[in-house]
Amino acid sequence: MSRPVKMSVGPRFFLWKGMLAIAILIIGNLAVDRSASGASSTFADDGGRYKGKQGQILVVKVPADETSLEARGTFMGRTVRFFREIGPDGQKEFVGLLGIDMEDQPGIHELAIEIEQGGRGRRLTYHVEVLKEKFRVERLTLPKDKVDLDERSMQRWKAEQEQVKTALANDSPVRLWQPDFVEPVSGRRTGIFGSVRIMNGQARSPHNGEDIGAPVGTEVVVTNDGVVRLTVDHIFSGKGVYVDHGLGFYSMYFHLSEILVKEGDTVRTGQVIGKVGATGRATGPHLHWGVKLNGARVNPYALLELPFKGEARSATMTPIPDSPSAVGEPAP
Repeated sequence: MSRPVKMSVGPRFFLWKGMLAIAILIIGNLAVDRSASGASSTFADDGGRYKGKQGQILVVKVPADETSLEARGTFMGRTVRFFREIGPDGQKEFVGLLGIDMEDQPGIHELAIEIEQGGRGRRLTYHVEVLKEKFRVERLTLPKDKVDLDERSMQRWKAEQEQVKTALANDSPVRLWQPDFVEPVSGRRTGIFGSVRIMNGQARSPHNGEDIGAPVGTEVVVTNDGVVRLTVDHIFSGKGVYVDHGLGFYSMYFHLSEILVKEGDTVRTGQVIGKVGATGRATGPHLHWGVKLNGARVNPYALLELPFKGEARSATMTPIPDSPSAVGEPAP
């Protein structure tokens, strides 16, 4: 058996002079304190700055009271959606997942949060320092027809990109996911998130997901509750499933040999949605697992470190309605 080729498709307590405060929990390789519940927390410095690396997820918490109706944030031109929750201390709060895209420019960027409170608005402004992640560089030599597209194939690829963009344009307005995320398949990670691919001497888009090598036919499960928004058979990603977890959070599963769900289906954490394959532009059987959070491409394994471990209770949860590699361009 030939060696698999790596694939390629796709947070101190701080003061605020008022009743609102914000705490950001950083998921990633930062130094953290671990509480008994397993949640990780880091705090802002005296200047109110927060840090996170490219590809990480930040958990933003804003205390709420009975008059607080809605909270929404803006970061790097992207909307950060919040949901209401009851924290461990029994206090109501707004919680939002802030994704730092794998290619966000390192530096200081504004995080603006608008809170609708008792018929009036309140605006909080903080800063997030985006740190550069050191992504690996992979140099691959592959057959030309596995890398380059002829005119007809290029037109097909462009149409497929539009199909995905349209299908994912209207996010579910409620949170569908629950505490505890799961890995979709057990296997060897053969394509690392953020890897820069040099194919046949030409730089390509960085790898926007994780490749997990496993035998053809291995069951693939969904990482959390959601609704199947789109199923496809595309030139690069092959047979794939896009799952909407609500509030701008999507997970993607590519190169499947079989798809076992259909568009509109409600799926639950750990439910089998397909089987590992090598469809599309792949050099062998594996799963490409990707995540987009409010438009930001983030490391899917960051989901497994999120500090939601079953003890969280939603204040206003809405039930869900009834070793190989891939080559080419990432899906949107």
